[in-house]
Amino acid sequence: MIPHVRRVTALCALTAALAACGSTRTAQAPRPAPSATSAAPSPAPPRAPTVAPGPGGLTPVFAHGPRTRGKTVALTFDADMTADQGPRAAAGERFDNPPLIATLRRLRVPATVFMTGRWAEEYPDQARSIGRDPGFEVANHSYSHYAFTDDCYGLPTVPRERMRSDVERAYAAFRKAGVPDPKPYFRFPGGCYDRAALRELAAAGVTAVQWDVVSGDAFATDADAVARQVLEGVRPGSVVVLHCTRSAAPVTERAVRTIVPGLRREGFRFVKVSELIGAANGQR
Repeated sequence: MIPHVRRVTALCALTAALAACGSTRTAQAPRPAPSATSAAPSPAPPRAPTVAPGPGGLTPVFAHGPRTRGKTVALTFDADMTADQGPRAAAGERFDNPPLIATLRRLRVPATVFMTGRWAEEYPDQARSIGRDPGFEVANHSYSHYAFTDDCYGLPTVPRERMRSDVERAYAAFRKAGVPDPKPYFRFPGGCYDRAALRELAAAGVTAVQWDVVSGDAFATDADAVARQVLEGVRPGSVVVLHCTRSAAPVTERAVRTIVPGLRREGFRFVKVSELIGAANGQR
């Protein structure tokens, strides 16, 4: 859950070294030419845009899109579930929110869902449905939803040497659930990161995605207050952070029913994070 923004200034960069392979290679027989009846392979999905790294070897961080390229806004939803919450789910606590996803579909609002690997394991059918819906894109919110810094709203902490593997484990959980094209975007649990965390994730090749509008939906009980906070905070290119967990964000779906028409009346167009990053890269 993200009760407020934690701002950390960091150089956003990435350096990578490729190790050379040995020079000895085993000869292989040539592959037979495909027959005329062979099915053509499915085309690979287009590569998602990422933020260009700079000097320093740190993972790049993206907080919002261009302010001068039209009134676009990205609604993002964190599908939170920590690695140790299995017993709570087994006892009936709901960390999913099917009514919210249904409302986004009904209103035809594209969105980016930052999903934990543990959430995908608990709700594989929903993860697969979201991941295969062209109206959504799935991004990484870690496997465990443990913090990547100390003192992050009481979350347990991922050891530094396991940070990259925690992110990669989430991608493995998405693939196992049937998500075909998870994006190379990562949101730190709690929004908490520091220079060390950015350095540890550099080799994972992800862009860290933060936000510039906090919805305040975590543990909120007043949907109108959540909607008002979003409507007052959005600017062109904004990234709004909301949640996709019924137990910890019970009024989000109701708030969305106010947020969406309100922003549309102001002339905003809803996009996914990938479109905002593409616009920042000069892509239309």
